[in-house]
Amino acid sequence: MIDFLLSTGIKVGELVRLNIDDIDFSERECVVYGKGDKERKAYFDAETKIHLLNYIESRIDNNIALFVSLNKPHSRLTESGVELRLREMGKKLGVEKVHPRKFRRTMATRAIEKGMPIEQVQKIQGHEQIDTTLRYAMVNQNNVKLSQENIYHKSVPKCTHKSARNDNVFTHGNRSVMM
Repeated sequence: MIDFLLSTGIKVGELVRLNIDDIDFSERECVVYGKGDKERKAYFDAETKIHLLNYIESRIDNNIALFVSLNKPHSRLTESGVELRLREMGKKLGVEKVHPRKFRRTMATRAIEKGMPIEQVQKIQGHEQIDTTLRYAMVNQNNVKLSQENIYHKSVPKCTHKSARNDNVFTHGNRSVMM
């Protein structure tokens, strides 16, 4: 479930409405219904596909829902059930305030940091207004600076060491590592 939330960036309400038949494993995608029953595709990675297939194979129920409760009669998982599971996992790991929205926000932030155009992130998240996407994603200021530098210095290979810069970023070509 965590892999699926993080990989797709869908809302918890969309997650709990999914059925097993809604998942296209060969294309690693599913159709979700957002606000006003607006339909959009959500995509997941290969690792999530493996975990999802293992989860489905391990189930002993006949429920059509993609995610079900742990206890019999294994009913469709609810939004509050997802939140409860995540809080319990967080407590076991010593992490406070674990909430499904954080996975959605993390997915959007990572996509932007990896260079996905904001318009594509907007579409994946199902936002009508791009301003919503911009508010949702946390933009790392060091990445903004590096991206701008790369625009102007793309043709000139550069290598700077953290001792030569104040922002503790080691950059070589188009790769950067926070130090």
